[in-house]
Amino acid sequence: MGTGCWTVEKRSNLRNEFISREDGSVPETGCLSIIVLGASGDLAKKKTFPALFNLYRQGFLLSNEVHIFGYARTKISDDELRNRIRGFLIQDKGASDEQLEELLKFLQLIKYVSGSYDSAEGFQLLDKEISEHEVSKKTIEGSSRRLFYFALPPSVYPSVCKMIKSHCMNKSDLGGWTRIVVEKPFGRDLGSAEKLSEQIGELFEEPQIYRIDHYLGKELVQNLLVLRFANRFFLPLWNRDNIDNVQIVFREDFGTEGRGGYFDEYGIIRDIIQNHLLQVFCLVAMEKPVSLKPERIRDEKVKVLQSVLPIKDEEVVLGQYDGYREDPTVPDNSNTPTFATVVLRIHNERWEGVPFILKAGKALNSRKAEIRVQFKDVPGDIFKCQKQGRNEFVIRLQPKEAMYMKLTVKQPGLEMSTVQSELDLSYGQRYQGITIPEAYERLILDTIRGDQQHFVRRDELKAAWEIFTPLLHKIDNGEFKPIPYQPGSRGPEEADQLTERSGYVQTHGYIWIPPTL
Repeated sequence: MGTGCWTVEKRSNLRNEFISREDGSVPETGCLSIIVLGASGDLAKKKTFPALFNLYRQGFLLSNEVHIFGYARTKISDDELRNRIRGFLIQDKGASDEQLEELLKFLQLIKYVSGSYDSAEGFQLLDKEISEHEVSKKTIEGSSRRLFYFALPPSVYPSVCKMIKSHCMNKSDLGGWTRIVVEKPFGRDLGSAEKLSEQIGELFEEPQIYRIDHYLGKELVQNLLVLRFANRFFLPLWNRDNIDNVQIVFREDFGTEGRGGYFDEYGIIRDIIQNHLLQVFCLVAMEKPVSLKPERIRDEKVKVLQSVLPIKDEEVVLGQYDGYREDPTVPDNSNTPTFATVVLRIHNERWEGVPFILKAGKALNSRKAEIRVQFKDVPGDIFKCQKQGRNEFVIRLQPKEAMYMKLTVKQPGLEMSTVQSELDLSYGQRYQGITIPEAYERLILDTIRGDQQHFVRRDELKAAWEIFTPLLHKIDNGEFKPIPYQPGSRGPEEADQLTERSGYVQTHGYIWIPPTL
């Protein structure tokens, strides 16, 4: 979407899309209160409030219906909170008068309440403020909607849930609701995740709980179901007979950058692979759901996870970049991996024998996230071109969103020689003038709509932890040591060797170059 002033007609059209329902029922008429818990923290400032502002700017949050409450321990005023987040909402110094006016109107929707996360007094005050807003909007009791966004560490989830349940719930007998959005990490292993799920589950029903993984809100991740199940030429190819291996890769070209103490508690597997990359893995490998209803899609994701075989030690390579332990917040003897390559294998008819290579690392030589589906060699290679490389279908999640099919073509000229090229759909070129929404915008809107398709269900979370907990316990106990690697490299050489043993054939001399306008 553009960043200019929105017309009444455009806002109305978006609003109509927002309130539409598949079953044709009448939407909720009560006002909407969005409560950002941990409002003074980095996540709220950098992700939650900007996402809410963009939804407001695009007409999905209307000023006559919505009010936003910030809640945290920090003792600051409404204006102090507004000033703290202002710079994260519009960063363009050349913003127009219309944009600045829109920003000021949005900021006036925000009210701040200070209180602790485990005492009744603060939450009673919060409920009082929310109720006063609902009364001011002449909302019928029981029809209002309350959305609590936990921009908080998981350690305080249980106490905050108790306070909300005791003091801040909305009556739901007239179409209103109370929903909570909880951020990862959901525990440290299977036991802690189940304990956390049990504590929250005692207070809230599963349809009220939205476990957010922002990777599920990314445009290209959301496109996976369409690509797989709406295109005839993918259907017969997407199986063990044609696909040799699949890579799901996350690379960052910077280290922990001041987050060393936090990162060291979790490591790259908990931080990236067990959640983000595993979600992408599910969408790549799942069977076709019977419908697009959220529960049918989530059913198929769970089936995939439950079909994963135990991870073999010889199919894991861990790394830690040189200099990681120099961070004063990181223990001198830290065994925490900053890089990992893990091979997953699915025991079912479609994928038996196909390795899924999940790779993530920090302080590497590039920044990108992508899916690489590599097909088997062409039998009877009459062109003698197999050494040039295999066919690959690549989905670039970030940066420069794109998808391209790497294939062999004739080199232009009089000779019958072949070369690697691609069929390319680069979003920046094909969809000019369209701003791809941030993942948090989409997921917060889904929460308001009550669509749980792109959120993690409890049994899905359990199945995910069952896959990785044995490996994580070995790392925590010092039984698995990370290999040192140089910042700015590809990571440990052993990881490339593992990828090669798993069947991946690298194309030497070919580089995908995003097309320019």
